[in-house]
Amino acid sequence: MTDDSSKISRREFTALSLAAGVTAAAGASAAAAAEVVDTDVEVKTADGTTEAALIHPKGKGQWPGVILFVDVFGLRPTMRDMAKRLAANGYTVLVPNPYYRVAKAPGLPSTLDFTNKDDLAKISAVRKPLTDEAVMSDTTAYVKFLDSQAMVNKKAKMGVFGYCMGGPMTMQAAAANPGRVGAGASFHGGGLVTDKPDSPHLKVPQIKAQFYIAIAANDDQRQPDAKTKLAEAFKATNLAEQQEVYAGCQHGWCVKDMPNGPDGKPLYNEAGAEKAWLELVALYKRAAV
Repeated sequence: MTDDSSKISRREFTALSLAAGVTAAAGASAAAAAEVVDTDVEVKTADGTTEAALIHPKGKGQWPGVILFVDVFGLRPTMRDMAKRLAANGYTVLVPNPYYRVAKAPGLPSTLDFTNKDDLAKISAVRKPLTDEAVMSDTTAYVKFLDSQAMVNKKAKMGVFGYCMGGPMTMQAAAANPGRVGAGASFHGGGLVTDKPDSPHLKVPQIKAQFYIAIAANDDQRQPDAKTKLAEAFKATNLAEQQEVYAGCQHGWCVKDMPNGPDGKPLYNEAGAEKAWLELVALYKRAAV
């Protein structure tokens, strides 16, 4: 099902802001960190070895495997914190460094200026090896790594979720591993629909996963037809899919350490980020089982 006109109402913003405030006051982040095991691991791929974070609940048990695909700023504390939060809900989460072919994590500094030519060149350099073929190969290696871990429930479907450039990777992962990935979520994903033959939306026929796609308001303004093409692709395969445009939220709104936007205002939107998180957890409860 596609809902491209959904908006966060003033009441929802207020309720979510209050809920977020209560959660913060209770020290939820610290509690989540105390309930999970966070380990540095290495994952062998067809092109080498990448460092990654492997995070799961404390104690003996098996939980559904999840892969978090990071945004352009790479594997850093903020992404590990998000993985910890999800792991505390009963998942084994892998967070790989996508830039391992050319750089150690995080790969890029958070001080990048997207209007600076030199900084844009740095981004281009670390992202250049991330071809469609390379990403799909990497995702298969990540899935195999998770399935080799004692704390992963191999009978349960895996989940994938990603931010910014990690959004398309969720679709690539689901297409490359249709037998294992059962749930995918993209948050302000860039390039889900392109005019290239390897566009992520053209991989939908290979996917067997349910998807939730959260779209930034400014991304939707730049490419309003993307959600229509995505909806048509999913409808043709009878896969469960939901899209939502987050009114008032700009590209990057889900990630706490995002730099300010061109207008000097914060990109991170707490109320919108909490709503998106609740949608992710709900999806996994339905499909990553």
